[in-house]
Amino acid sequence: MTSPSAPSAPRAAVPVGIVLLVLLPLILMPLSAIFIFAFRGGADDFLRVLTSRDAQFALRFSLLIAFATAAINAVFGTYTAYVLSRYRFRGKQPLGIVVNLPVAIPTVVVGTSLLLLWGPIGLLGRLLAPLGIQPMFAPAGVLLAHLFVTFPYMLGAVKPVLDEIEGTYEEAAYTIGASRWQAFRWVILPALKGGLFSGALLTFAHSLGEFGATVLVSGNLRLRTQTAPLYIFAQFEAGNVAAANAVAAVLATLSFVIFFFLLRYTERRGR
Repeated sequence: MTSPSAPSAPRAAVPVGIVLLVLLPLILMPLSAIFIFAFRGGADDFLRVLTSRDAQFALRFSLLIAFATAAINAVFGTYTAYVLSRYRFRGKQPLGIVVNLPVAIPTVVVGTSLLLLWGPIGLLGRLLAPLGIQPMFAPAGVLLAHLFVTFPYMLGAVKPVLDEIEGTYEEAAYTIGASRWQAFRWVILPALKGGLFSGALLTFAHSLGEFGATVLVSGNLRLRTQTAPLYIFAQFEAGNVAAANAVAAVLATLSFVIFFFLLRYTERRGR
């Protein structure tokens, strides 16, 4: 007797072609246009733009803010995830919703809310102004906005890992005299390396391209608070398309690198 033949796999040419037709105008062509316009004047013009004082400051400032945002949110996001995962208290579910609100709130609204709180006429800003403290339209305000916007990314990467770790490991550490910090340091933290790495990369990438909240709290001040996305916006407004696309190409390349490392790390953990 002959065994029944397995059903043949469906041909992928048509479905893949449809996907490519959708991706072409939505993703592939816009990304290609950035690099085409960035190098339209040649490599010399591209390097001239990137070595200009304004572009150098904007790129360095964006990288500095992104690194600081990822580092600070790695600490506060991990702590918040630990509290939500390990403690039982009244109002836990509403608190979980509140800490994830920045994902749902438009970034322009975030910038407006920070101005109304910390700005010169804000609820707290008016009290700080006589003391000479003005966080808005300064690097501190930019960092505050990026921390607000990216906070849920670290939380979302770490909390699912914490939820999967059995509490018996911590309890075993407590029985041999370990403190809560020692149990976290030697039992929980090693298991969180993957979540911390993914959350830090996502936070860094989102901070690097943040625009909506930044443009409000920074004032887009040249050589003071102008990040790379704000530099691109200012150059487009001035009609300097080549300069705008040169910096945009750098940001796109950094995003590709971050995505590549995140994808490779995810695949390695999957294997």
